Amino acid sequence: MTDTPYVPPKVWTWNKENGGQFASINRPIAGPTHDRELPVGKHPLQLYSLATPNGVKVTVMLEELLALGHKGAEYDAWLIRIGNGDQFGSGFVDINPNSKIPALMDRSGPEPIRVFESGSILFYLAEKFGAFLPKDTKTRTEAMSWLFWQMGSAPYLGGGFGHFYAYAPFKIEYAIDRFAMEVKRQLDVLDRRLADNEYLAGKEYTIADMAVWPWYGALAKGLVYGAGEFLSVQDYKNVQRWTDEIAKRPAVKRGRMVNRVSGDPASQLHERHDASDFETKTQDKLTPAT
Repeated sequence: MTDTPYVPPKVWTWNKENGGQFASINRPIAGPTHDRELPVGKHPLQLYSLATPNGVKVTVMLEELLALGHKGAEYDAWLIRIGNGDQFGSGFVDINPNSKIPALMDRSGPEPIRVFESGSILFYLAEKFGAFLPKDTKTRTEAMSWLFWQMGSAPYLGGGFGHFYAYAPFKIEYAIDRFAMEVKRQLDVLDRRLADNEYLAGKEYTIADMAVWPWYGALAKGLVYGAGEFLSVQDYKNVQRWTDEIAKRPAVKRGRMVNRVSGDPASQLHERHDASDFETKTQDKLTPAT
């Protein structure tokens, strides 16, 4: 970094060395970088993911569906290591041309159906199983509004604030201030909504909560970007109450474990192919103590 003001060139060119922590996997073109078929398990639903906030949305939804007794929601969850560029394999790009996790293949019908973008997957599963999306028009619309609010707002939290606060190669005061202001505004939006409502759509727990919680619940507990104190997250009391309530749900606890590769080994289930895997195949049981 120099003190010379940056002047954008007439034509932008890609500098591979300028990208911070994720420079090795970011590029300005789409498409696969290598041939790699994806594995297929025994269940109709095949999930290819990682336990980022976007990935957790879907595994929580699937575990919640199973908890309700929807046997058709049984799934295989395969680990996609985005740091290694797995999302650029030809098989993954065939499911999601945008090369982002999560991606889902539904093989329950005569022809496989691909579903990509986490919000679209939540909506697809809610409609398929008739669960976690209210039937009455008013509440259903409220739930969908908050689902789309998350899809539109979270990039400012992750790609904006998170990148410049935690991952950029150097700190830029303007960028951090700009996105911190926006993230605190978003927390205030949530806090005001949750002041008079148990959940985002009202009294009912829906896919809207499943979409928002992995991002803003983690933020409220200081679990992402090391920014809890910086953003004074403890001040958002209604978000804290909502976050704690959702975190207690057994299906949420299970969903957070699937495709997780960091933290306590007992909380990491790299792949999930059966409900018993939570008891027998977490990393603490697979990796001998040293």
